[in-house]
Amino acid sequence: MEISDHLASLSADGRALASAAAQAGPDAAVPACPGWRVRDLLRHTGTVHRWATAFVVEGHRAYHPDGGEPDLDGDALLDWFGEGHGLLVDALGSAPADLECWTFLPGPSPLAFWARRQAHETGIHRVDAESARGGPLTPVAPALAVDGIDELLAGFHAREKSRVRSDTPRTLRVHAVDTGARWTVHLSTEPPRTVRGEGPVASADCTLSGTAEALYLTLWNRAPLSSVDTTGDREVATLWAATSAVG
Repeated sequence: MEISDHLASLSADGRALASAAAQAGPDAAVPACPGWRVRDLLRHTGTVHRWATAFVVEGHRAYHPDGGEPDLDGDALLDWFGEGHGLLVDALGSAPADLECWTFLPGPSPLAFWARRQAHETGIHRVDAESARGGPLTPVAPALAVDGIDELLAGFHAREKSRVRSDTPRTLRVHAVDTGARWTVHLSTEPPRTVRGEGPVASADCTLSGTAEALYLTLWNRAPLSSVDTTGDREVATLWAATSAVG
């Protein structure tokens, strides 16, 4: 996906998140985040937005902590969230293509990294806000869903801190039936190793298949495993669901 595509998604999903949060109310529970209420969701996502903006605007070349979550609630919290979201969209939209700053996942450039990361950060938490509100979720475009699956599998879970480990080597294949995208995830006592495409093996211990959107929500633990088709050793899929949450 292009940076402009990520920015369009970030802009739309931030507005949708705020709208759903306002409809749900600050006390509504967030189903996928045990213990969280909508106010916690807004404080967290708004803080991440400002944290990301600081890297883009100030050009920090090393990790820089966020400014902490605000002690705001109700309309004041919604206004604060909206302001921070707007600042992030503007910062990314006006940043130079050769932006240099700290990142924490591989990417073609720091600007591309932050646009992609904040698009999915906001999109997943938009799902959280809409789930707290109840009713239908805003659809996720197949290309965006494939991109988010790839970031999760080949980005987040390639890191040493991934908790998805197996004492016995296992393979998990992910197949988006509407786009044809495939990933093979090799599980072991080391961080998962993801191969894009069909992968080096003819079969896998477990395969998850479904639309790109269904897989995106399932792999990010925003939909149950029953949302996709599971073939083979279901324990592999259960292991993923139990250990793959990104903190």
